[in-house]
Amino acid sequence: MDNLGYYLLLLAVIIGAVLLIKKVAGCMIKTVIFVVLLIILACAYYYYHTM
Repeated sequence: MDNLGYYLLLLAVIIGAVLLIKKVAGCMIKTVIFVVLLIILACAYYYYHTM
């Protein structure tokens, strides 16, 4: 029975890590998309005002 508790704890840690990684990855993806959009808007602004 001692091994069963160990495996349940290990399973809980793995699930928690996956959920944490999903949250962090989701936030990072949103941040990268936001930065790319800012760069595109900055380039459009620059080209619009230099022509």
